[in-house]
Amino acid sequence: MRVFVTGASGWVGSAVVPELLAAGHQVLGLARSDASEAALRAAGAEAVRGELGDPDTLAAAAKGCDGVIHLAFIHDFSDFQGAIDADRTAIQALGGALQGSGKPLVVTSGTPAVPGRVATELDSAAPDTPAAGRDANARVALDFAARGVRPSVVRLPRSVHGAGDEHGFVARLIGLARERGTSGYVGDGGSRWPAVHVKDAAVLFRLALEKATAGSVLQAVGDEGVPTGDIAAAIGRHLNVPTAALPPEDFGFLGPLLATDQPASATLTRQTLGWAPVRPGLIADLDEGHYFGT
Repeated sequence: MRVFVTGASGWVGSAVVPELLAAGHQVLGLARSDASEAALRAAGAEAVRGELGDPDTLAAAAKGCDGVIHLAFIHDFSDFQGAIDADRTAIQALGGALQGSGKPLVVTSGTPAVPGRVATELDSAAPDTPAAGRDANARVALDFAARGVRPSVVRLPRSVHGAGDEHGFVARLIGLARERGTSGYVGDGGSRWPAVHVKDAAVLFRLALEKATAGSVLQAVGDEGVPTGDIAAAIGRHLNVPTAALPPEDFGFLGPLLATDQPASATLTRQTLGWAPVRPGLIADLDEGHYFGT
């Protein structure tokens, strides 16, 4: 298949592109800059210059391909609603370009938090939570099933980890621990984060493209729930700094995420697509040392 990938040179995209190429697919990646274009071409992909906010470019690229994986997202937490709006506009452009074709459209969302239990693929994000906006956008994509598209959603957990991660939530926690000399957590450290290795997530995106049925909601979860206190302890151990409970406001936008217990499973995803994560879990990945320059 010839696949159009937005966010192709980003953190997840940099794993998805080689996964697609290794499986025999051709990749056309959206490139915002000379550096992004060069990275895509070096990886063996083609590139089209454009921005997430240019629906005409997105639509034209999608029409010329056999399927789309939409990974791009504007990670501006000072204007999160603006990022959600841009994501929805992009999904509408991509889905509109594919309508009537039966082609796959794979979009990205986040795992929800469900009070008191592990979130499954059947759950939706609660209103007024960080995942709610992206969850609503995912439903926009899934609605294209009625218009002759094969849409699916891959939900990513709080940590998508691996060598080269410089801007993810765990990398940010490491940066804060370096700055303050303390590796922190919120409350008693018992709140759990789901996690997945970036290369395992890439495999799921490929499988969704190739064989997910229209309307599928999938969860790229390797670790169902890693206690945030354990994450802080691993960071403290590698940086040789103490670990302590800190107020949520000390973590900025990460504070509410650290304070919320939000485990998630991928049982249905594994059953329906045969996806089986094989890479190291989050704590084992931290202990490999690459997050700390060792």
